[in-house]
Amino acid sequence: MRRIAVTGWMLAAVLGAAAQAQQADIVIPGAVAQEPVFRTLPVPTLNFYGVPGVIDMPSAEMLPEGQFTTTISYFGNQGRYTLTFQPTPWISASFRYNSIGNWNLRGFPTYYDRGFDVRFRLARETRYRPQIALGLQDFAGTGVYAAEYLVATKTFDTPPLGASHLPGRLKVTAGLGWGRLGSFGSFGGYGSRPAFTPGSTGGQLSYDQWFRGPMALFGGLEWQANDKWSFKLEYSSDDYVTETQTTSVFQKKSPVNFGVEWQASPRTRLGAYYLYGSEFGVSAQIQLNPKQPAIPRTLAAPQPIQPRPDRATNPEAWSTSWSEGRPAPLLRSLLQAALKDEGLILESLEIEAHSARLRFRSSRYRSYAVAAGRAARTMARILPPSVETFHLVPVSRGMSLSTITLRRSDLEALEFDANASEAMLAVTGFNSAAPASDSAVYGRELYPDFSWSVAPYFAPAFFDPDQPLRIDVGVDFGATYQPAPGWVISGKIRQRLAGNTKNGRLSPSALPPVRTDQVLYAQYDTTLNNLYVARYWQPGKDLYARVTAGYFEYGYGGLSTEVLWKPVNSPLALGVEANYALKRDFNQRLGFQDYRVFTGHASAYMDFNNGFHGQIDVGRYLAGDIGATVSLDRVFANGWSVGGFFTLTNVSSADFGEGSFDKGIRFSIPLEWFLGKPSRKSLGTTIRPIQRDGGARVHVPGRLYGQVREAHRKALTDEWAGFWE
Repeated sequence: MRRIAVTGWMLAAVLGAAAQAQQADIVIPGAVAQEPVFRTLPVPTLNFYGVPGVIDMPSAEMLPEGQFTTTISYFGNQGRYTLTFQPTPWISASFRYNSIGNWNLRGFPTYYDRGFDVRFRLARETRYRPQIALGLQDFAGTGVYAAEYLVATKTFDTPPLGASHLPGRLKVTAGLGWGRLGSFGSFGGYGSRPAFTPGSTGGQLSYDQWFRGPMALFGGLEWQANDKWSFKLEYSSDDYVTETQTTSVFQKKSPVNFGVEWQASPRTRLGAYYLYGSEFGVSAQIQLNPKQPAIPRTLAAPQPIQPRPDRATNPEAWSTSWSEGRPAPLLRSLLQAALKDEGLILESLEIEAHSARLRFRSSRYRSYAVAAGRAARTMARILPPSVETFHLVPVSRGMSLSTITLRRSDLEALEFDANASEAMLAVTGFNSAAPASDSAVYGRELYPDFSWSVAPYFAPAFFDPDQPLRIDVGVDFGATYQPAPGWVISGKIRQRLAGNTKNGRLSPSALPPVRTDQVLYAQYDTTLNNLYVARYWQPGKDLYARVTAGYFEYGYGGLSTEVLWKPVNSPLALGVEANYALKRDFNQRLGFQDYRVFTGHASAYMDFNNGFHGQIDVGRYLAGDIGATVSLDRVFANGWSVGGFFTLTNVSSADFGEGSFDKGIRFSIPLEWFLGKPSRKSLGTTIRPIQRDGGARVHVPGRLYGQVREAHRKALTDEWAGFWE
């Protein structure tokens, strides 16, 4: 009863704290009295599970929108490694990898486990109301950490130094937990809940257990003394039954935890704790946000737009007599040199007395909005005054992706407008791109084009039970030859310099081993990573096509064909891909094994608001199984991308094996976020809880949707703030 009374007091303190919160109120001038006044809260600290919380218990706080966090925590022979992402203000998702030492249960001296969390904000904090959240912990794993909770958090700003109270900020949290969070001080509850069973394959949604079984109260306090230091006190409702009673991972003597945390840098936070009356613990938190680059981006200042002479006082400057000759080659040469200085490549130029059409490639800028702004400025500087209308056509691999139409007079009028980006967008048109006309003059020495590169590579392998993280490092030697528009011949030789993926485990499989034999491919240091020829073209309006033949990736080669329908102004795209895939020899030279499969998918893509991109692929996979993949990504205006996916096929959970079905998370970060200067390159990876053979796809380089979408209306308008950069 005393335990319940302690956390009951905390819950009462949160829900009844309005009278003491007056100095924490944020008053919005002119706000309607009946409307809630939401509080602007600091970035929350993270708990041992890598989610906003106190120490081992969750809080109701939410990270800033877009926040991407990594947490490493350890106590009592338990390590937790968590990635958390906040895609919207009201929902967050986490992936966690756990290690439990001294497990000694069913042959697991160290037990490794993977799990997913999700939490939802039910109510925002206001003057009189705490923030309230609902969470599901380890809801799709083996269930070793499975729990559900309803929690409330209230923030109080304490008086400054010299006042009668302590300075800083106080956060009070209280909640109700089920599962693990309902195992200590339990009372009431609804229904029954089976105990955790080690060795299960996991991967299934255990929705029949959610919010069932005994429940318990938990709570905690966090006092943020200043911007650097905070102190935490917590009452935990997790009895750690398996770790302390079934096995002997550690000894639990008390439900009270306390600790101290230090903000080492704007993105890094370190903590030390004393937990459960017997254990010391440590944690490290790294928080990144796409909206806060590691190095502020710097672009070379663009040339200012040079206004044309006044037509009334200098009508001769506006004469169109220049167009009666053959000015295109000369203007092409002038424009090509100026565009090159801006990191743009002139593909072709069509020019008339009052309009010009420029087809260009961007070799420097990831954003086509930035590239279009630079191209428009350059045209305004070079072309005769009578040319009023600019048609800008971004080009990728010979395909004309869209037409951006704007007026030169708008450029001149809006360059220094207070709302220049929004005003320019309002008078800009976006349409499909017509083929180049017979009058087009092409850039000099564009084709054939040869380029090469030498770059480091890092190839991680995750979640081997013997060693959770393995990695290879080495050098990629790449070369690309483009003999004509739309033709690409490319290859890459990979030289491993160091690594241990070749020591990984060879997993047994009930399906054809299309991915579980990765370790056999990892035995060789020098390999032909890929070598292929591809043809890109546009068979009709809003249609894009690709054919690729050769060695696609480390494991497969063959023939791949793809057709994509994507109107410039539509958020919807539809595609069909068909592949005849042959399995490569393990040494990754020129030979193939005796395994071949026809695989392909019909795909639907949707570009939602606020940067969300959905995709559904239905078809046949490498192991011959049939099903669908559903994915959702959040793409930010600066190129950051974070998302997840899952695949369900006609393969049973038993045949699939550990994990039950294919799923994972992926992220990509543009290099310019780290470098502070423009770059079209990015780095990223895909993390699967387990790589099995069900739901596996062949990786074909240069698929269409990504390169087409980035030059269409939705992507351009999302990044339009960069037009004037």
